[in-house]
Amino acid sequence: QVFNEIYPVWTYSYLALLFPVFLATDYLRYKPVVLLQGLSLIVTWFMLLYAQGLRAVQFLEFFYGIGTATDVAYYSYIYSVVDVNLYQKVTSYCRSATLVGYTVGSVSGQVLVSVAGWSLFSLNVISLTSISIAFGTAWFLPMPQKSLFFHHVSSQQLSWEMKVMDCKNGSAVQDHPNMQRAPGWEDETKVPLNGEGHSAEKQERKVDIVKVLKDLWWDFLQCYSSQTMLCWSVWWALSTCGYFQVINYAQALWEMVLPSHSTEIYNGAVEAASTLLGAVAVFVVGHIKTSWAMWGEVALALFSFLIAAAVYIMDTVRNIWVCYASYVVFRIIYMLLITIATFQIATNLSVERYALVFGVNTFIALALQTLLTLIVVDASGLGLDIFTQFMIYASYFAAISLVFLGSGIYSIMRAYRRQEQMQSRS
Repeated sequence: QVFNEIYPVWTYSYLALLFPVFLATDYLRYKPVVLLQGLSLIVTWFMLLYAQGLRAVQFLEFFYGIGTATDVAYYSYIYSVVDVNLYQKVTSYCRSATLVGYTVGSVSGQVLVSVAGWSLFSLNVISLTSISIAFGTAWFLPMPQKSLFFHHVSSQQLSWEMKVMDCKNGSAVQDHPNMQRAPGWEDETKVPLNGEGHSAEKQERKVDIVKVLKDLWWDFLQCYSSQTMLCWSVWWALSTCGYFQVINYAQALWEMVLPSHSTEIYNGAVEAASTLLGAVAVFVVGHIKTSWAMWGEVALALFSFLIAAAVYIMDTVRNIWVCYASYVVFRIIYMLLITIATFQIATNLSVERYALVFGVNTFIALALQTLLTLIVVDASGLGLDIFTQFMIYASYFAAISLVFLGSGIYSIMRAYRRQEQMQSRS
């Protein structure tokens, strides 16, 4: 029931809510959606403590779907208050903070259960308290007065948010500081978040949903016109689909390898170790300088192959400690790559288009995950056993590796050929 009837509800809810939540994020200007996330997680943990029966727990998964779907508002808010040059560091800091919090929770849970003999009910009370504090903290965030689609400050200001696009290859280029500009021009990042400087002239316009959707479509085409952007986004969507499946069902695999009722397990400690090491890797990658445009696809291919190998070993070697070690490697590599993908995409976007691109990427990932869940996991589909499922996931990541290896080799050959042509002309 848990793995074939309850967990899939989260996947379906997440997918169904993602696009409406994205529109609500822009219309409500971030902060209310961040608060909604906290409230939905409070409801989730309250139901986790007291809900009884299959239908009630499925409803719990729906609220958890709200909590995860609203995650886009958090990063949209963060990127709206920092300069584009700080995206790489801010991304690594935010993800590190999240992972450290997850580590503290996992370590605390393992120690309190194994050493102090606490019940799982008590652990969830702690979680509910932690989420409630986070919800209270979110009330103190400043409320933005503008957003990209529903709440324009002015049409001129909207043009400030657009980066200069290279018409030849569609890639985003940094705005040159010496470029001549019309009087009154200023960087979008210097526009006050709360719009106080324009409050006198700012007039709320009647919302035209058709125009908003047209703007979304135009921006979608603009954002994905860059080959680099498209490459990282495709990897984001494909790998996130597989990542969600693995972490959702990893403990089901461990339960089959070593049943928890027959011995003491260390799932919490393993989650803590993988998250802590992932946090370290994420923090370090924020300070690495390399040509991701040149070697990014090859790096994605090689690391995706390592992920596939880790999942394969987790599935075929029926030893709990090997499973634990493979899971740690799997999570570290994914966290490292998704952080790189995050700031590579964000660097090529104006501030608030982050929500659009990452919303689309996540939507595609969830659509793929929903299809995979319907076919492989759901009781109404094949309902495969957990070991067969993980063999499919390992094959899935191996296929991703092959695709990006071929694409990366082609991109490197083309770059060297272009360089040779430029040298011969000079």
